[in-house]
Amino acid sequence: MASAAATAARTAPRGRIDKRQAIFDAAFDVFAEHGYVQALVQEIAERAGVAKPTVYNHFTDKETLFRATLTAAAHAVMDGNIAVLDRMRTPGDDLRVTLDDVAYQLVRSCCDRRSRSLRWLTYAKVARFPDLITVVQGCTSVRIAEAMADRLARLTLSGRLRPCDPALAAEQLLALITGPLETRSRLGTRKVTMAEMRALAEAAVDTFLRAYAAD
Repeated sequence: MASAAATAARTAPRGRIDKRQAIFDAAFDVFAEHGYVQALVQEIAERAGVAKPTVYNHFTDKETLFRATLTAAAHAVMDGNIAVLDRMRTPGDDLRVTLDDVAYQLVRSCCDRRSRSLRWLTYAKVARFPDLITVVQGCTSVRIAEAMADRLARLTLSGRLRPCDPALAAEQLLALITGPLETRSRLGTRKVTMAEMRALAEAAVDTFLRAYAAD
């Protein structure tokens, strides 16, 4: 299905792709501000700069639009976080400094508006759209953990980390990075300061390296 969508995107006219992206952007903002039930397709169309029938030409109804919008947002979050993890491919001489920076960027990503709103919308409508949990987590936590495991495996092979199960190590490092944010941010309702983000990231890396750094 994803492959078919990608093929369609490559072959679709530029204007159609741009309109679709504009609808996604507008829809995400409207859903985030008003929730699924109160969101109006007319408002989404106005913000996207298209006619209301154009929205329905791309997406048959509001439910389809909601699913597609959250899926697109999840992919965007995934792409951004995996780009951050690519720094771990060439960590340089000081592994701690690199991991501190990677952890800090991941914390910032978790705290930004798109990631926060994506979590809220997914949790709020889990009873109505239970399959979205699988889609969103598959694009975010699962795929990011897999990418993290790949980078940690490389560090293990190069002797920077002790021999370990990279999937388990990735799961633990991500938990150390993101777990405290639920409490500090009060489930995303409180703004976490840059200083707090930096401290959380450095504490996560310190704990991780105490457990996994090579002797």
